[in-house]
Amino acid sequence: MKNPRYERLRVLMRQFHRNHPWRLTNGLFIPHTYPEPDKVNLWDDVGFILNGRRVMVWWIHPKARYEDEIARRAYEEAGLMPEDSAPWSEEKRWKRVGRSRKRVVTYRTQGWSDQMKAYFERVDAIEERLRQEGIDYEARPSLVVRWYRWGIGMELCAPLEVSGIEGVRALAEVAGRLIRGQTTLEAVFPATLLR
Repeated sequence: MKNPRYERLRVLMRQFHRNHPWRLTNGLFIPHTYPEPDKVNLWDDVGFILNGRRVMVWWIHPKARYEDEIARRAYEEAGLMPEDSAPWSEEKRWKRVGRSRKRVVTYRTQGWSDQMKAYFERVDAIEERLRQEGIDYEARPSLVVRWYRWGIGMELCAPLEVSGIEGVRALAEVAGRLIRGQTTLEAVFPATLLR
């Protein structure tokens, strides 16, 4: 029996892609530029077309996920941001547009308050301490696939070396094999899953 919700999403995905086509580079949608092609990235995005539907891959390296967890714990340990001080104070710059009328043309910021600077210094110190001590967190390869009205979204956490356009092509190839069911995460990354 077919699921009406997923059948409707399939139709919407195809309609959306037909009405809003991607500009592809050799069959891939690459939203970022790579001024330093040899630099290894810890996260990236790439899209491709599968059966007339968009597939968007949001990839993150386990090292980056570990760093994100350290940052989350540091903010949690530091407590709430000071509420009484705004992150920065703004000064409006006006321009005359007639005899008696003015309009805002720019905003000038005064910088962070002393309370905010102290808060972020405390967060940085906690992050550094957590990095040196280490935390009880293991970032393993994972794959989460979600269906949206515009296409399929894949959140992929995998220990890949992605640098430049060629690395993005390799990432799209692995994601394509995973979404088609030609392989599994356990088969692609066996050493990282065994403990």
